[in-house]
Amino acid sequence: MLTASAGCEDSKTSSSSDPLLDLLGVTPTDESIDYVKNKTQFQLHTLKTEQRHPRTWTLSERAPQDLPGGLDMLFSVDDDIAQKVQAFVQDSSLVRKLSDAIEKALLERRKIYVYGTGATGRLAKEMESTFWRPYWRKIDGAIKAKLEPHLGSAIEERLIGEMTGADRALISSLEGFEDLQLIGRLQLKDHGITKGDVVIEVTEGGETSAGIGTVLGAHDQWKEASGYDAAEASKYLFFLYNNPDDVLLPFDRSRSVIQEAGITKVNLTTGPQAITGSTRMQATTIETFILAHAAQDAVGRVLRGLVAKGVLTTDDLARLGFAQEVSLEKRLEGFAGLLAEVKKTVPNLAKLTQLEADTYRDGHFSTYFANRGLITVFIDGTERSPTFRLAKLDRIDATQRQSWFQVWTPAKDKREAWQAFLGRPFHGLKSEIYRDPFAAIEDTYLRGAALRSLTDAGDEQQDLYDFSFSDASIQRTGPKPGDLGVMIAVDDESSQLADSKSEFDRFAAVFDGAQAKLGLVVVGAGADPEWRGASKGAPTIHIQVGNTNDPFGVDQQIALKMLLNAHSTAIMARLGKVVGNTMTNVSPSNLKLIGRATYLIKLHVDDVFNDERWQAKHGKRELLSYAQANAVLYDVIPYVKDKQSKGDQSAAEVSLAIVRILESLRLGRRVSHDEALDRLKNGGGLNGYLANVRTQ
Repeated sequence: MLTASAGCEDSKTSSSSDPLLDLLGVTPTDESIDYVKNKTQFQLHTLKTEQRHPRTWTLSERAPQDLPGGLDMLFSVDDDIAQKVQAFVQDSSLVRKLSDAIEKALLERRKIYVYGTGATGRLAKEMESTFWRPYWRKIDGAIKAKLEPHLGSAIEERLIGEMTGADRALISSLEGFEDLQLIGRLQLKDHGITKGDVVIEVTEGGETSAGIGTVLGAHDQWKEASGYDAAEASKYLFFLYNNPDDVLLPFDRSRSVIQEAGITKVNLTTGPQAITGSTRMQATTIETFILAHAAQDAVGRVLRGLVAKGVLTTDDLARLGFAQEVSLEKRLEGFAGLLAEVKKTVPNLAKLTQLEADTYRDGHFSTYFANRGLITVFIDGTERSPTFRLAKLDRIDATQRQSWFQVWTPAKDKREAWQAFLGRPFHGLKSEIYRDPFAAIEDTYLRGAALRSLTDAGDEQQDLYDFSFSDASIQRTGPKPGDLGVMIAVDDESSQLADSKSEFDRFAAVFDGAQAKLGLVVVGAGADPEWRGASKGAPTIHIQVGNTNDPFGVDQQIALKMLLNAHSTAIMARLGKVVGNTMTNVSPSNLKLIGRATYLIKLHVDDVFNDERWQAKHGKRELLSYAQANAVLYDVIPYVKDKQSKGDQSAAEVSLAIVRILESLRLGRRVSHDEALDRLKNGGGLNGYLANVRTQ
């Protein structure tokens, strides 16, 4: 069968002579040869989500010169979400089917299992720990007593948000796991999900192996039972994704789901992302918005049904946040309005974005402080690392800070912080469930990666990270002069900002006292709040989005997400970690990201080869083959790992590979890794290098 990446399967690098690779002194490794020939199902550059968006094409040039214009550019891509959501307003049948399934699960006391990988895995955690658990936990005892005979006890436990690698993967993805359908099946079993439970797999690209393993594993439970009915199974099994079917069908694993009648497909394609391939942005925004509102709609209908039965009163319903009946379509229709409110913040947001970018450029660090917005803030912060090649969150045993970003929440210690974060105790992977199946994996690379990652996925991992706003955290990684503290207040938390007894004011006082800078983001309706930093000109961003008839607070979290996504991306564009609108600092930590890195190398080298100024000086030449780009990538990966092990975070695989190729051709000799890195450091990074190399 012809695969989607067949056009890039140039295997000439496996021959004895390749002039370009000979010039570079590169011999394709066995891993590279295997990747090009046998891992075509992970070469995903044909996907819509991997294409460059025309509205952000020049982001890396715009953001440093005109930051408000750069932010406007980023937010303009969210208009694609509004257009897609409006299509669901016109035909809500698929989202309604999803809501019906959640309603049925509640009434039948079944589990609702939301599974994802990477950014969508963090989305799954947010479904559980930001929307679902807090809603049911805040219900008073009298109403809860009325509900339990009809819905059962511990309703808050009913929705499970799980990600590939479990809770430890919230910190950073675990190498090898994403590429395995096996782990999705094993985690399904680990959580005791059985036929009749609702299973919702969320995948940005529509091709994530682990997630596909989950939904196919759930479908197998139906097929193995007597009297299998595909139409009935499709009422319980869902697949949410963000690429057109015709683009995904050439990939075997995607096709196995898309063509399965027993699984309901909800296609949420919005098109290319604001940053090429960065599905942490528009893809997960629409997925979170659609899924969270479907769940909220289901809860509202369940509660209204109990009013009709005389179990609850209309006063009870009002106290539960559903005083007015709002249709699912009306909830979805609200996206355009909340996006408009986010866009209004650009003038003030630009001040915070510049302040944080300057903080990092000057060698300082940021600390975000959040409670209700904790997971949304945490997700944006941790997603910066793989997207822009930043150090991962620091462990408590780190001898010095490496991660530019950390997040604190009101808690007395690390265990209490995890409880505040998740709404439950930390869950790791139990090695006894996973080790033997992993050991039986045939592929050498995947087997080794999975077994290595398993050692970093257990319950003990919770004690390596501390997000508490505690004396221990302040002593360990507290603010220094020039650092930045950013507070995130959601809804009525803004009333605490001026209260000298509140944790918000204490946080501001700690940073103010350390001669650190401050910033504030408020999400909620009402007047701008008073707070410690206001009189000193600290940036204050206020998103005017309330939660009337939105008891889950979906719109407030979505607004905060879009703002933080644009903010952190614009910071990195100002710091030169974006080229055009491509993530050239991506970390190739799994098979999908190796494919993305390979394609980015080819994309930028080919742009130079096609430039008339380069051709005038160096002549025309064949475009870089995919196999050549991959061989150079695999050659540079060990060099970067060695640099990182010695504390040098300046090297990035894609940038180094591009410079090695172009400099070697320009000079007519082999340019070493060290020379390429020195060229990047002294030439304004990859942006500066690419701007000049065409005329050198």
